Amino acid sequence: MKLKNNLSTENGWQIRENKFNEDQIVITGSNFMIGNGYLGYRGTSAEWGADEYVGCIVTDTYDMADGKWRELCNAPNALYTKLYLEGELVSEFEGKINDYQREINLKHGLYNRKLNWSANNGASVQLDVEKFASYDNLHLVPMEYTFEVQEDTEVTLITGIDGQVWDLNGQHLKDHELIVEDDLTVIKAVTGESNIELDVAEALEIVGAKPKSEEIIKEEKRILRQLKFDLAAGEQVTLKKVMSVYSSNDLANPFEAATRDAKTAIEAGYDKLKEVHQTKWDQVWEVSDIKVDGDLEAQTLLRFNLYHNTICTPAHSDKLPIGARGLSCQAYQGSAFWDQEIFNMPMFLYTRPELAKNILKYRYHTLDGARKKAKDLGYYGAYYAWVSGKSGEELCPDFFFENVLTGRKIRNHFNDWQIHVSPDIAYAVWQYYQATGDWEFIEDYGAEIVFEIAQFLVAHAYFKKDKNRYEFIRLLGPDEYHENVDNNAFTNYQAQYALDKAVTIYEKLQDTAPQKLIKLLGSLGLGEEDIDNWREMVELIYLPQPDEETLLIEQFDGYFDLEDVTPKEVESRLKDPHEYLGWPVGVTVRTQVSKQADVVQLLCMHNSFDEEVMKANYEYYEPRCEHGSSLSPSSHSIVASKVGNTDEAYKHLMKSATVDLYNTNKAIHGGTFIGGIHTAACGGTWQAIVKGFAGLEVKTEGISFDPILPEEWDELEFNLKYNYNDLELEITDEQLVINSVVKNKDAIEVKVNDEVKIIKPGEEVVFSLCS
Repeated sequence: MKLKNNLSTENGWQIRENKFNEDQIVITGSNFMIGNGYLGYRGTSAEWGADEYVGCIVTDTYDMADGKWRELCNAPNALYTKLYLEGELVSEFEGKINDYQREINLKHGLYNRKLNWSANNGASVQLDVEKFASYDNLHLVPMEYTFEVQEDTEVTLITGIDGQVWDLNGQHLKDHELIVEDDLTVIKAVTGESNIELDVAEALEIVGAKPKSEEIIKEEKRILRQLKFDLAAGEQVTLKKVMSVYSSNDLANPFEAATRDAKTAIEAGYDKLKEVHQTKWDQVWEVSDIKVDGDLEAQTLLRFNLYHNTICTPAHSDKLPIGARGLSCQAYQGSAFWDQEIFNMPMFLYTRPELAKNILKYRYHTLDGARKKAKDLGYYGAYYAWVSGKSGEELCPDFFFENVLTGRKIRNHFNDWQIHVSPDIAYAVWQYYQATGDWEFIEDYGAEIVFEIAQFLVAHAYFKKDKNRYEFIRLLGPDEYHENVDNNAFTNYQAQYALDKAVTIYEKLQDTAPQKLIKLLGSLGLGEEDIDNWREMVELIYLPQPDEETLLIEQFDGYFDLEDVTPKEVESRLKDPHEYLGWPVGVTVRTQVSKQADVVQLLCMHNSFDEEVMKANYEYYEPRCEHGSSLSPSSHSIVASKVGNTDEAYKHLMKSATVDLYNTNKAIHGGTFIGGIHTAACGGTWQAIVKGFAGLEVKTEGISFDPILPEEWDELEFNLKYNYNDLELEITDEQLVINSVVKNKDAIEVKVNDEVKIIKPGEEVVFSLCS
């Protein structure tokens, strides 16, 4: 099946590029990447280098090179391989391309490139390259590089480790030591700021014709082998390489580990490494896959997003964040935003809850960073960083964008006014508990997180005595174009929710773990008066209500007084297409045009509003939304599903699912590079299916569904975990079938529309959806 942008698929498990487009190499390098949560290797050709945005981004290597941006490092590339026929480089940029294909196999995380190429002198070659980031040993990236000449030809192969890497914000690696050890080549390097040792080893095996000569070449930041062959027509050579990557943040002796793993892997053989890797991916898809019958494009796009949400997540650690661009590049510093809990986490919460727990434990481990930020800004409690790396301290600079008309930096207040990140994390803690029933996590980790967030909200709130209510002022809500606003509805509702759950957790701990509670309160310096403050604020926080006539919820104080104009009209006012549209002087600031879902985000996450209110607000805010954030479409899709507008829901689902593959978002914004995989959109796409079209809602007493499928789909199938019980669901227009697998431990209450049934382990129940 043909997709857009010269892409195609056979069965929804692979995406193929059928024509090379030089102008798209930044985008396609991200889209065709391989990864495993420890590293991400961009989907680039073996002969490319820094100018073509080759990247192997490695977790836990945060370093600052330019005095402003602390980001993850790009490791030396040990898959670097150049092939010359009669002195001409085999490349998409040179010679004649007779046939071309680049593919990402989503099912097993395999990258494949096929190229039939002719030199200017007529010599030709068939090239077939496959590589994968091992899902078994996360430090390995094996590659199989096979070429077959079609005439008697002299061939030169240059292969090794290229340390001349692409960095967004300064050169991070220094002191490159080029080493040959037995049959291995190694580059040892150290980061400039943090003195992290990053070691990359390469092991190599040649199958087929043997080279007539071999030479080791050491040049600046490169250690290479030059191999020369005299090949007859039809003769084939296969290069089997293993790249092994370790840092000193992984263990004390990364050099020893990198060389050991490279040797062991090359001895095991490419086929064995691939077999074990594929088995691991089969286990992932067994719980994560979503099947859509009748719409192959949507099926393919959905799996593309689930794949990328998986490979961006550091499943091996509970001390590392999910980056806003994952490991596809260095944009957004490899750091967590509110995206992590609100967009990425739900997919794991209901498929691999141990990963959701890791995500929240990361926030526990970074509490000190959140406390420091609160203290630095004159508050107490935990104010989580807007851009959070390993320590949890704020990485977001004061000046993120620049005014492209004047060249002057713009002071954005993402790092001190966007307070909703803290209650968003409290929200996620409670969502985790509802979905898993894991009260032990609350006792050991969640309570401290939520209590400290509650304290921060107390410290930040203003009490309006004349109105007898608490307000939150000088805010920046999800709509980042409007800064310095008061009583952003989303923020106020999230704050009230967080405080309410703090009280709930406190009261339940009095019964379940009184000694733990006493110890926790003592360590935090909390007394009964603090809990009374939480209770009071729950009752007195100002929550903007739907207008009695219009049913509209005002996004923030004074929003309805702003100019009511369309995003298209606002865009026409730009003098430069790269202008930043938001605060303080952007073209949207004095208008009602929003960057992304804000009130709609509130409706997406809170189920306390009736359908009429949701419908009125969706219909008002959606036309005024610029959808300038990749987070926006999935939230709009979910709310559109809730109000029964499947056409709108499907439109926004497809927009969320194609942000990266069809390149519908900006790579440069306000003078800043923000390209790479939009990981929140990947997680949001899952939610648009399960929370939107399937209508999943989860409470501590049970789960409910309100399915509504787009007309393009015949059937929807997926698996869910609830309280660590496995459910298999099949949805059509006529019925919802739920199977509770035999090994489950609990009977589960399920509500579909107004019908309630109890499903016991091993049972299958059918709900009719016909009115």
